[in-house]
Amino acid sequence: MNLEATFDDLKSKTMKDQPDQKPNGEKAKGLPFLYSLWWCPVAVTLGILCLGLLVTIIVLIMQVSQVSDLLKQQQANLTHQENILEGQFLAQKEEEKASQELQRELKEMIEMLAQKLNEESKKQMELFHQNLNLQEALKKAANFSGPCPQDWLWHEEHCYLFSSNSSNWEKSQKSCLSLDAQMLKINSPDDLI
Repeated sequence: MNLEATFDDLKSKTMKDQPDQKPNGEKAKGLPFLYSLWWCPVAVTLGILCLGLLVTIIVLIMQVSQVSDLLKQQQANLTHQENILEGQFLAQKEEEKASQELQRELKEMIEMLAQKLNEESKKQMELFHQNLNLQEALKKAANFSGPCPQDWLWHEEHCYLFSSNSSNWEKSQKSCLSLDAQMLKINSPDDLI
């Protein structure tokens, strides 16, 4: 049976090699170009072209896939960069807000300190004027001899004059009378106090 199949294959192949004749010796009718000699190289060339096109399509699909992956990666990088920039922008906004708040607090503090300084300056000026008035009062008090004449001392409702001249009792008595005064008489040591 194998031999018959092989012989039949060979016979059919031989018939194909002779396309213009039928097995009974008549010429074949139909498409003669299918049985021509150039059909085989054309088919091989078309097959090679199809294979080339298939390889080209596969390469293009791979390149498109790579470009798509690169685009996805670039999109992810851009999204990441946008997130970073947005974070930096928000941080900068927060810093500006904090800075404005600090400036406002500093301005309020400066105004409050200026007001306190103004108040303290007023108090100091008042104290300065009081001090001047007190100094004048002290000068007047130092020169004040009460109801006594100038250079006399007031003590316990009496005026006293201490003379720097040394003279005897009679001359001192006359000097006191000329001033409408009298000499001090000390009766006990308690009078010296």
